[in-house]
Amino acid sequence: MKGAIAFLLALASLAASDAAAAQNLVVIANVGSGVDRLTHDEVVNIFMGRYGKLPSGITALPLDEVGNKATFYRELIGKELADVNSYRARLMFSGLGSPPRQTDNVDEVIETVVNNKGAIGYIDKAKVDRRVKVILDLSQ
Repeated sequence: MKGAIAFLLALASLAASDAAAAQNLVVIANVGSGVDRLTHDEVVNIFMGRYGKLPSGITALPLDEVGNKATFYRELIGKELADVNSYRARLMFSGLGSPPRQTDNVDEVIETVVNNKGAIGYIDKAKVDRRVKVILDLSQ
């Protein structure tokens, strides 16, 4: 009985930390991208491979960060990674899109965004610095 209670408490704690992380995710872009804001739908379309360009006309380079990927897609479209991957597989098979570039950590996301005008990624709001521009706050 004690083991079951401990397990449930640990599970609840994990869910609460996941929810807190989701509330702090922001989508960032290069300051020279020509984009000040994107709508929720525009971000969905870019990350799901439906749009290949930013509204400014620059080719989009969406970035998936391994540590926040599951949380991001749950927050953005309400789907689990298996569903997202299945959709992308169909899109790629039809030749209509490609998945975002994979990054290993937040620092790699920031550096890639800083060095590529079309790059957009998602990071914890607390990691934002003046080298990047927040174009969508998922907590709002």
